[in-house]
Amino acid sequence: MAATLHKDYIERIVPALEKEFGYKTVMQVPRLKKIVINQGLGDATQDKKLIDIAVNEITAITGQKAVATLSKKDISNFKLRKRMPVGVMVTLRRDRMYEFLERLIRVALPRIRDFKGIEGKLDGRGNYTLGVTEQIIFPEINIDNINKLQGMNITFVTTANTDEEGYALLKHFGLPFKNAK
Repeated sequence: MAATLHKDYIERIVPALEKEFGYKTVMQVPRLKKIVINQGLGDATQDKKLIDIAVNEITAITGQKAVATLSKKDISNFKLRKRMPVGVMVTLRRDRMYEFLERLIRVALPRIRDFKGIEGKLDGRGNYTLGVTEQIIFPEINIDNINKLQGMNITFVTTANTDEEGYALLKHFGLPFKNAK
């Protein structure tokens, strides 16, 4: 399954982007470097089990072991100590990245209620972050076993130099943007 999206990138997307932006060589064509899935858990300072549950959920969604992210400093108002677990993250590259992207586009995003597309705002360097409000859009999550709905950020890191190039790359991959440019 992972090979299909990567093969599609090589056979269809690279020539299309070369033609669209007038690249002189294939090496100039932007590519997807990695996908980072991040979930912040502010309530984890009170309930330590939330981190374990989130690690298991993100691991099930991505097929790669997630790690807990730790706080960098003490903040007394939030009852936070340095090096306390406050979130979960995983970085996907190569085959797992393409496999996750394909499942996100074909299965997870269409399961969002009243889905009309995703925002087309990139970060200025050709990277895009998608905020997902509920983890239950992924079929790997069993709704009966959930005690709390959690959102997550999915960041697509590309080698594109501009937002326009990054947008075109992600659009060719099949991300359903609202405002088609």
